[in-house]
Amino acid sequence: MKCNHLSVVAFFLTFNCLPLSAATVQKTQAQSSHTQHGWQISQAFKPPKRQGPPVSTGGSSRGSSCITGNKSITPLIPRNKLGLTLAQRPTLFWSIPSSPAKTAYLVLLNDADKKVFYKTTLTLPNKPGIISYTLPASSPPLETGKSYRWYLTLVCSLQDFSTNLTVDGWVERIPPESSLSQAVAKADARRLPSIYAEAGIWYEALASLVHLRRREPKNLTYLLNWRQFLQSVQLNAIASEPLLDCCKSEIANKI
Repeated sequence: MKCNHLSVVAFFLTFNCLPLSAATVQKTQAQSSHTQHGWQISQAFKPPKRQGPPVSTGGSSRGSSCITGNKSITPLIPRNKLGLTLAQRPTLFWSIPSSPAKTAYLVLLNDADKKVFYKTTLTLPNKPGIISYTLPASSPPLETGKSYRWYLTLVCSLQDFSTNLTVDGWVERIPPESSLSQAVAKADARRLPSIYAEAGIWYEALASLVHLRRREPKNLTYLLNWRQFLQSVQLNAIASEPLLDCCKSEIANKI
């Protein structure tokens, strides 16, 4: 019979293939151990050594009109609420609880003058899970070296806006170092999450992990990496949330 020694243990090989020497058995066991260990290596995010955003004044608010229980929107972002990006138009992610809300407002402010940089209304899915929104080509590009504060508001009531749930976060675009650009250019899709995570580039690390999970939802390696990545920034509570096909922009306005 034909035997694939990389996918079975040496004991099985000994009894079903040609006799193996002790050295070959040990080598095969080592290869098997390395393979099993390798796919269990998960990727943690390494925060960049830089000052966080200004302390939020007001921060997030908890609405009560359509959210039941101890639930809230959970932004997929590090604890200090700041995520770095290399992109002109990054993808933002949130975990949305179950609610009858059909829309959400997304607003980006330019940190320099607190003016509205971009705003849109998103159509929400009818079930809870992780949603995302990529700033479209029609939106202005983020400028290098500038930070932007975003707000996402779940529209539970049009009559009493104070009851609507709002969360906030920051995105800052930075120029890539030459070594990072070279590593990204040479890497395939499987290596990108670890490259970005090691460099502290939050939004690209997250988006590349999501891409792999969507491409191969049953891949155990990607699932383990996803869980470890979220756990490293204390987001393990939402690691089992489904990735939803959302969101579309109903109305978009730029500066």
